[in-house]
Amino acid sequence: CQVKMSSSNDIPLSNILNSNGNLASSSDPICKDSINPKHKVGLLGCVSLIVGTMIGSGIFASTSSVFINSGSPGMALIIWTGSGVLVALISLCYVELGTMIQLSGGEYSYYLEAFGELPAFLLVYASTFFLRPASLAAILLASGSYMVEPFFSDGCNLEEKQLISKYLAAFFLGVIIVINCASTRWATTIQIVFTAAKLLAIAILVITGLVRLAQGYNSEFQNSFNGTKTHLSSIGYAFYGGLWAYDGWNNLNFVTEDLKNPTRNLPLAIIIGIPLVTGCYALINVAYLTVLTSAEIANSSAVAVTLANRVYGKYSFIIPIFVSLSTFGSANGIAFTSGRLVFVAARKKHLPQALAMIHYEQQTPVPALALICILAWVMMIPESSNFTTLINYFNFAAWIFYSLSIIALLWMRYKKPDIKRPFKIFIGIPVIVLLVSIYLVVAPFSEKPLESTYCLLVILTGIPLYFAFVKYKILAPSLMKLFDKLTRSMQLLANLYLPYNTSEENTKF
Repeated sequence: CQVKMSSSNDIPLSNILNSNGNLASSSDPICKDSINPKHKVGLLGCVSLIVGTMIGSGIFASTSSVFINSGSPGMALIIWTGSGVLVALISLCYVELGTMIQLSGGEYSYYLEAFGELPAFLLVYASTFFLRPASLAAILLASGSYMVEPFFSDGCNLEEKQLISKYLAAFFLGVIIVINCASTRWATTIQIVFTAAKLLAIAILVITGLVRLAQGYNSEFQNSFNGTKTHLSSIGYAFYGGLWAYDGWNNLNFVTEDLKNPTRNLPLAIIIGIPLVTGCYALINVAYLTVLTSAEIANSSAVAVTLANRVYGKYSFIIPIFVSLSTFGSANGIAFTSGRLVFVAARKKHLPQALAMIHYEQQTPVPALALICILAWVMMIPESSNFTTLINYFNFAAWIFYSLSIIALLWMRYKKPDIKRPFKIFIGIPVIVLLVSIYLVVAPFSEKPLESTYCLLVILTGIPLYFAFVKYKILAPSLMKLFDKLTRSMQLLANLYLPYNTSEENTKF
């Protein structure tokens, strides 16, 4: 499909040709062969994206879960550090995959190359309609909750606070989507700014902890392993809490095509970003333990706020504001990468073609971002919708797909040994990561088999959808024509086009 354009704002329909070289009809989608999404994200943006999406709600909202399931301060610190080590190892596996298959879409692109269409479709189906919107909604609800604390702590009951936090979360989501639709540069610049803000918040907490430690507040570190839980399922759930705080480590792999020099910047960003986050998390937990007891941490739903109220007095409102900024930045990073995942899947025709369109001038995936936004808004509506309920199923499903990614790496080492690998890791690393990943998937079944089964069934519902709508395409021709007309109308209304030449079929391995 080719198009001649006199300017970025002038699309003469008489010059548009369809894929057969004939003049396009009024129902043919507008596509374009000559423009690729621009590579705009440098090393600083890469590091900010990783750090910005990892440091979000987790270290502030899931700390209690780690302490509840680990049973002791010593084991909790091991869980936090061990989670960082595991994330570092699996990130190295993803660097090999990302530099070998330099396509946006993350696991989706890797599954296509290693396993074919069905596993890739199941991933994008679960991610698009459940995992990504749920993660985005959960983080923004946490952001709204922290913003409510300093300004609505008096005169509002719990239900009113929850309602206000949902309104704030919905507003924040709208702002994030508008920014990401308007400009990739804006999105990455905001990511850098908010990453700096959250690092400032972390610095305040860490300095507080170090000062109090120097003053002798170290009682929680004496006999620190008393009460440690050793049941496999408890340790598994403790790691779930820790790993949720690190989630976002793989987001660069979803935007590989937007990176400058991915062969260099992808591994460097991982090597810089993940140790930085791991060190921050360990020091923040030390800070918590110099102010609060293990029992207080386990029973607090907002540990940072509890610490601030105990230490900072009338200035305690600073911490909730910084935490809210932190979660906002994390949500911005998730929205940025989620839009690219949906865009790549639609480009492969695993989702409706309209979702593969990008804005002609800004070259951002507007329809894909809009879909993620709408689904996240819907997930905020139910009365029972809150941070905890939205992430209950997230880790189980996420580690199923992470395990498949490691299997994909090992499979391609065996089946396609001659593919160029600019970054190649020691084979023992993916083997170790795969064993740990399998444990993290299997462990929850022993304690909560029903929840894990429900989550697995949601993923498997994608199988009949794949065969019905992707493999055999049962939609009637008249309905397909209607979709084409709607797609074209959307293009003309919003100045969108289909960048056909960026499809995976044009990439050789």
